[in-house]
Parts: sequence; C-alpha cells; structure tokens
Amino acid sequence: MKKNMIIAVAVIAIFYSAGAQVKQIAEKNWSLETSNMFYKLKVSNNRLVNGYYGPSFSYSAENTSYFNGNDEVPVRGSWANKTPILEAVFKDGTRDLDLRYESSAISKKDGYTILQVDQKDAYYPLKVSSFFRVIPEFDMIEKWLEISNTGNEVIKIENAMSGSLWLPQGAYELTHLSGTAGNEFQPQTTLLTQGIKTIQSRDFKTYGASYFSVRLQGEKDEHIGAVWYGQLHYSGNWRSDFESYSNDRLQIISGINFWDTEKNLRPGETFTTPIFSFGYTPNGTGGAAQNYAGYIRKLIEPQKRNTTPRPVIYNSWYATEFNINEQQQLDLAKIAKEVGVEMFVIDDGWFKGRVDDKGGLGDWTVDKNKFPNGLSPMIKKINDMGMKFGIWVEPEMVNPNSDLYRAHPDWVLHFNNRPRTTGRNQLMLNLAREDVFNYLYQSLSDLLKNNNISYVKWDMNKNLSEPGWPGADPLIQRETRLRYIDNLYKLIDKLSAAFPNVWIESCSSGGGRVDLGIFKRTDAAWVSDNIDPLDRIYIQYAYLGAFPANTMISWTGYYDFHGVKPSLDFRFDVAMSGVLGIGNDMTKWTPKEIETATQKVAEYKQIREVVHNGDLYRLASPFETGRSVLQYNSKDKNESVIFCYELDARLQGSSAYPYRNPNLKLIGLDAHKNYQFEGEKEIYSGDQLMKTGFRYPLSKATTSKILKLKAK
Repeated sequence: MKKNMIIAVAVIAIFYSAGAQVKQIAEKNWSLETSNMFYKLKVSNNRLVNGYYGPSFSYSAENTSYFNGNDEVPVRGSWANKTPILEAVFKDGTRDLDLRYESSAISKKDGYTILQVDQKDAYYPLKVSSFFRVIPEFDMIEKWLEISNTGNEVIKIENAMSGSLWLPQGAYELTHLSGTAGNEFQPQTTLLTQGIKTIQSRDFKTYGASYFSVRLQGEKDEHIGAVWYGQLHYSGNWRSDFESYSNDRLQIISGINFWDTEKNLRPGETFTTPIFSFGYTPNGTGGAAQNYAGYIRKLIEPQKRNTTPRPVIYNSWYATEFNINEQQQLDLAKIAKEVGVEMFVIDDGWFKGRVDDKGGLGDWTVDKNKFPNGLSPMIKKINDMGMKFGIWVEPEMVNPNSDLYRAHPDWVLHFNNRPRTTGRNQLMLNLAREDVFNYLYQSLSDLLKNNNISYVKWDMNKNLSEPGWPGADPLIQRETRLRYIDNLYKLIDKLSAAFPNVWIESCSSGGGRVDLGIFKRTDAAWVSDNIDPLDRIYIQYAYLGAFPANTMISWTGYYDFHGVKPSLDFRFDVAMSGVLGIGNDMTKWTPKEIETATQKVAEYKQIREVVHNGDLYRLASPFETGRSVLQYNSKDKNESVIFCYELDARLQGSSAYPYRNPNLKLIGLDAHKNYQFEGEKEIYSGDQLMKTGFRYPLSKATTSKILKLKAK
C-alpha cells in the first residue's frame, strides 16, 4: 500500500509540476482538475468508467467512493440500461459493443494537457479513443471521440455522440435556448423529473444553439450557485439528452443527431466526433456565461483578428432591398462615412439575375445592368472615403431560375420521384458533392480575388429538406448530412486560408446558425432579422448568456412592432451592447438624426473595447423585471459600461417587485478603488457601489441610458 502511494505521489509531481491539468492518481486512474471543478476517470474491470463531475474538493487518492461505475463511453450492448453514445453494426449482424481498455497517454498541445484513453472491442476490429482537453482558466473540459475501423470490412455506425456526463445525485433543472426566425434565443427552464428531456436540431437550423445549463432545482441567483454547463461545436444536426434516473443521477449526452443518418466506417478509416465542451462554476449562470465568453474569445474565434476591434458596419439591405445600383450605394456611403461607419456592406441583389428572391442564386457574377463597370470602381470610391467594403452571399443555395440550376439540376439535395421543396424560392445545393464544393470555392475565390472585399456576410436561408443524393455510392447515401457539414467547414477554411484578412459573418434567416463550430471559422453572427429594439433587448439578453458580445451583430433600423415609436437614441443604445451596425436608409435622415447617429457612433467607439472584451454581468432580466441592465467591466476593473433599458414603468417599487429598488447595485468592481460616473462629480467606492449601489437613472418606459464608470 505504501509503495503504491509513493508511486502515485511521484506521478502527480511529474504531471502537475509541468503545468498539466491532468493528474494521474494511480495507474489507470485520472483526475482532470481546474480551480473549481473535478472530473474523475478510472479503469475498472477493464472498462473506462466515469467517477465524478462537479465542484472540486479535498480528497484522498486512495478513496474512490465517488466512482459510480457508469461507463465513460456507454454503448449499445451488454447491460444496455444507460443511454448509449455509440452504436454500431458489424458485417455479421452483431450490433452489441464490448469495449475493453487498451492504453492511455498524456500529452500537451498549445499549453493545454490532453488525456487520451484507448479502448477496443473485445472481438471485432473497432477502436474507440476518448480525448479530454482541460481548459483550466475557464473551468472547462473539451471531450471528443475518434472511432477507427482496424479491420477489413465496413462497420456501420448508427450513433456516435461526443460525450456522456454524470452529475452528482440531486434534483436538477435545465435551462436552454430555443426559438424561431425573428424570435431567437428564448430561454426555457424545465424541471428534470425521472425520464428524458431532449433538445435537438433535425433541419440544419437552430435558433437557440446547443448551449445548456443545469442547476439544482430552486436556485435562481444569476451570480451565485452551482451550475453545470456545456454546448456542442457543430453546425449540423445535433442532439442533447438529459436523463434523470430513479437514483437521482442525471446523465447528459451530446453530439451529432444521427436521426436518418449513419456513418459507414471503411477499413482503415477514422471518424472524429465534434468537440463537446462543458464545465462547472459556483458562480451561477452568470459565471457560466463569463467562462464561455472568455473561452470563445481565446480559443474559438479566428485568432488572426481576435484583437482587432469589430468594425462599425453599415448594411444597405433595409435601405434598398433588391433595387440596388452604384450611385445609390455611393449616396449611402457618403452619409455612412460622415456618421463614422468603418465597413460598408451591400446585401442581396448585386449579382446576375437578382431582381427579386426568385432568381439568380448560384450565379455569383456581377449584374451588369446594375453595375455596368463591375464592383471595383464603386469599391475604390468607398475605400477612398476611408471605409472598407463588404458583400452578401448565400453560397449553399440555388434558385431554380438560375444558370447554375439549369446546367446542374442534379447538384441539389433531392430524391428521385419526389418533389423538390423550395423555401424562399430556393433549393439547397448538395455541398457533400466534391463538384459542388469545387464550384463554390472557385466562384467565391474569383469574387474575392477580383474585388477588394474585406467582409463577407454568409447567409443560409432554407431549412434542410429531401436530403437525398441519387446515384451516389449506397454506402454514403445516409452520410450526406455529415459530408455536407464537413465540406462546409472545409470550404470556409480554404477561403480563409487564401484570403486571411476577410471578415466573415454567419447568418441564417437571422440566428439559425449560431454555434461554436461556425464560430471557429467566422468572426460574428447576425443574431436575428428582427431589429425591433424592444424585441432585440430580450433576444440579446439571452444570447449573451451563451456567447460573447463581440460575436453579436445588432443594427439600428425602422422596425416598431409594438407601436412605441422608440427614439433613434434608444435604437442605438440597444445596438451598441454588441457589434454596432446601421441598417437605415440614411438618405432619408434629417440633419438632427445624422447628428445623433454621429454622436452615438463616436460614443460606441469609446466603449467597444470594454463591451467586446470585458466581463459581462447581467444585472436585471427583461424576462423577469420589465427592465434590462447589462454591466461590462474591463479586465483591470478600471472601467465599467452599464446599459440600462427601461421597458415597462407601470410596476412601481414595492415588496412584490424588489427589482424596483431605486438603487442599482453593481458587481465585479474593485472594492478598494474609487469610481466616478462620466459627467458627474460624485465619487463612489467600489465597495459602496456593490453593496448599496447608486440611484437607477430611468423611470419612463422605452428609455435607455449608457453609463460610463471609471476608477479615479
């Protein structure tokens, strides 16, 4: 016993002194650790089992009582009483798996420790490697599988998800995001009683992303309390299951949704599942939001522009729609320059045959009727004004009324003898095909090569339908969805490598493609086509619970769905809490409106560093309080920007509505520093602002105020 303990201590010293985040407690026994979280694994009876996932604690290496015996990679087979994440069928019809431990390794890449544990089927030539990368500064772990066929015959994979998690015994509730076009990112909270709760996507659209948080039932504080959280890094169909068992154990699984999908693993082939990132925080859902924001900014977003301020965008869609021409755009550009815009973007309607949404998609050449001299002369004039130029594309779609479709009707997703269902008069190209991939790369690279384009708004409007590939090898017929996403990623990656300075915006009928798979390749997302400022406050508040502000594009515009006639100041204040854009027809603005816009853009440029890269605290929820308050703190706690939005002033302060307290308490300041609001004489201590607060500045509905606080 003593000898074993000495060996264990020596191993710990070897790995931990090197800055590793994986402790090897003993042979075949590991602890993945951050400052607030433990994730424990070991090999038991030749199987890799999950021991514990939750808050860190003092423990003895000899004590393994926290191990529950649940497989780290639950499979279909043997005692199949837990939801499997891996299901396979072998050539002889056997559909059970029996995974046995083979080997393990600890390595380091990009400053982070990775644990690899290999398992093999006891009889058949299937190898499963589990990977764990620990991200200690954000209390997170990344998990994925590599599934390899080491034999000579095809193995059919019917389900291959990225990971299974087990929470400590308890009664939990789930919060996730859902929605639809124009009403994205709506938070939903569900008590997890015995049984399964499933959230998923089956049509390539997700208006709430795969983000989830789980906490003990009854805990409500935004900034305090145990929270388990995670999301999948994938832009295709995904599924997460939350199954509560009779012993009060909660299993969480997440990965690709294999509904109507399979992977035929050929001899020598390896299939890698998407990353499933997850974590734990004692700091409530706000702590989870901060962790994900930091993680996305540091490890997910394209790093080549990560420190570059997101530009102020003007997009001409709401000003022109399809009625677009050079002089009209230049007239808008002159005002945009005056206001302070940095990126001028033309939207739909610039390419051949595009007079409405019924034609032209797929033919990515300039419409000479609208731009007789091409785009370059206009782009040069815009560049000479001091602005960069961007353009809208929708590469994955095609109109039946297009040269591309007339030449290649077989290039769209379809089934023989079945209708081809259109959406917005378009069909979806089968990007799983290499000829489609090559066509799109060539078309888009020619566009970028021949024009000084600095920004691409990449749209994707149609939902997936008829995911067929007639004439393809039968082994890949039901791999179409998988191959589509693989080639989508490959296409964007190849374009980004060829044009590294081009910003890319993800758009999909608004927020239909917002996930960590696409954010690995794009710089920001169009969160919703709904630019009514009141609706946007709700959408943006929930979005910021899962993603950082520097990924959230928000425009000013004319929408007023609630008849409240919001002021231009209010519209700007709403849009300034993320990446600021303008979508108005500025040629119709009054001189006063242009003056207001100019002042607001200048104000935004002063605060965007804190907004984009600071720590966010959501102080008041519009879903609960009739107001929304967002506080962004700089990392050094010397600056704070507070967005206050008053939505409903009818509820006056009382014991029934404690949020109507006339004082607003801030969070995350330095208690020992003194602070001053811009434009005010009074000095506050950080301790005072956090414990007693200051007088909330608004009392009238549909009003807003941005407060700037600096340390003295």
